[in-house]
Amino acid sequence: MKHLTIVVPEGENNLSSIVGAYKIFTRANEYWKKNGRRQLFDIQLAGISKKVDFYEGLFTVKPHTHIEDIAKTNLIIIPSLNHNYEKAVKENQVLIDWIAQQYKNGAEIASICTGAFLLASAGLLNGKSCSTHWSAAEHFRVMFPQVNLQADQLITDENGIYTNGGAYSFLNLVIYLVEKYYDRQTAIFCAKVFQIDIDRKSQSAFTIFTGQKLHGDEMVKKVQAFIEGNPHQKISVEDLSAKFSIGRRTFDRRFIKATGNTPLEYSQRVKIESAKKALESTRKTVNEVMYEVGYSDVKAFREVFRKITGMSPLEYKGRYNKESVLI
Repeated sequence: MKHLTIVVPEGENNLSSIVGAYKIFTRANEYWKKNGRRQLFDIQLAGISKKVDFYEGLFTVKPHTHIEDIAKTNLIIIPSLNHNYEKAVKENQVLIDWIAQQYKNGAEIASICTGAFLLASAGLLNGKSCSTHWSAAEHFRVMFPQVNLQADQLITDENGIYTNGGAYSFLNLVIYLVEKYYDRQTAIFCAKVFQIDIDRKSQSAFTIFTGQKLHGDEMVKKVQAFIEGNPHQKISVEDLSAKFSIGRRTFDRRFIKATGNTPLEYSQRVKIESAKKALESTRKTVNEVMYEVGYSDVKAFREVFRKITGMSPLEYKGRYNKESVLI
């Protein structure tokens, strides 16, 4: 029998991702036993305290065991953390060291949402791709520049390390792991029981673009403010570099270093974010919204919109605007 460890970090963290992972894997075990097979995982919650309080003591988790009592495990699940990432990392250094050692011993590791901060602090994501909640992406890039953050991805899978996007998308990661460790039939069963959309690949549609602002380049901040304040304008990179009196190559280099996007990508994201808000809250047609954010080519607008959100403008409006009408 394999061993699954769901860790319970110190601090006021996310309870739902602990409970959800435990319930789904427990149900997968039950499904296998019902169909004449031995349960696949011995599931244990493990931490460094006998109990951890959540939501100001409203709930309490009492781990089955201390991490030091687990000599070897096959799969570790790290739940989502609170948003004081530096504090969470500091409080959980013993847990971080244990995770790193278990990975060296052959364990696979899955981090949920902002649990990626613990995983990255263990040094296990250096040079690798990972995802986390889109709202934490800026902090993550600042703290771990050596990690290839792919915040649009719902799930990453690389060298026995799995990460996923934000909030309740952890359910998709757990179903993904069930399929990987059990089989497709068990994953489909669990997805139906817990009513989880199976095979979802992206969190792009849920992202609210705010731009990377935790940098010290004042020139770039001025450019960002200009782009964000003029989403309706067609702005070329040449015009921007000239406006701020800096050479094109230097302009590009500084902008990419500060924001993680090229100036063109940043402008596109700002325009599409403005378009998303209009599609969510007004009865304007897709063409009307397109013109408002500085596009005149329907095909180009649709291609950029789909690239950023994972769906067409019409699909987006149909999903998020209750009063939308197809015109």
